[in-house]
Amino acid sequence: MAAYIARRLLQTVVILLGISFVTFVLLYLIPADPARQIAGRSATAQTVENIREQLGLNLPFYEQYLRYVTGLVQGDFGRSYLQKTEVATLIASRLPASLVLMAGAITCELIFGLTMGIVAALRRGSRTDDTLMIASFVGVSAPQFVIGILLLYVFAVKLGWFPIGGYGTFAHLVLPSVTLGFLGAGWYSRMMRSSLIEVMRQDFIRTARATGVGRAKVLFRHAMPNAILPVIAMIGIDIGLFMSGIVVVESVFGWPGIGQLAWQAIQRVDIPIIMGVTLVSAFAIVLGNLLADLITPLIDPRIKLR
Repeated sequence: MAAYIARRLLQTVVILLGISFVTFVLLYLIPADPARQIAGRSATAQTVENIREQLGLNLPFYEQYLRYVTGLVQGDFGRSYLQKTEVATLIASRLPASLVLMAGAITCELIFGLTMGIVAALRRGSRTDDTLMIASFVGVSAPQFVIGILLLYVFAVKLGWFPIGGYGTFAHLVLPSVTLGFLGAGWYSRMMRSSLIEVMRQDFIRTARATGVGRAKVLFRHAMPNAILPVIAMIGIDIGLFMSGIVVVESVFGWPGIGQLAWQAIQRVDIPIIMGVTLVSAFAIVLGNLLADLITPLIDPRIKLR
């Protein structure tokens, strides 16, 4: 176990270095000029050039990248061009909100998705199955901002059950979590349905039924531990996606997470923040997959770490 974790952590370092290089190249090649963004439209060419020199943007690409990686090794994500604040501090201030929303969203999509998938599998070929699969298709296809605005209009504006936006209480968390949960539930329901149908066809399920084991016990004790394994891998991926890919939902609900921070940085070409959020999100994806790999053998001892 220790050797496996050490090997995966070493792979994580290599992956993050690769991602940092690719991201740095893309940001280096974009036509927008961060120095001009900082100086403003009315600034003189000399002022822009001075800012570019102060930030090291006039250096060759390899020197800029080496300076960034050197700081990264020392735990320095750089300083925001516009906010004049350490990137690590900015991300740390937004991270709790993103973690809370991630937990709420994953909880909602598991509740919705697993329930829909189990019912659809047990009612395979029925109208209930067709209806749930259509609902899951709508969920994975619907734009985030459409679902978010509809929920806001119905439950916040018309019914007044929840606040329109903001952060700080459980009531603020419900609508953005349900929005993300509804959108992600479609993937989980389809995966759960397919996996459960396949498991229910296995010999050990037929044997359990033949020995007189009750239907509920067959489902939850024998079938579910095997059918849920693909879902665990999806949760690991979602951890990273929800850390950075919920910009639209955060904007609709005014949620102060790192997704909104990244979007603001992209609009202003604030390269240090973009790099910092990208690396934190990549690390979250790798960490999520590692946790999924470690949890899977606990559910099914037949699976070994390699």
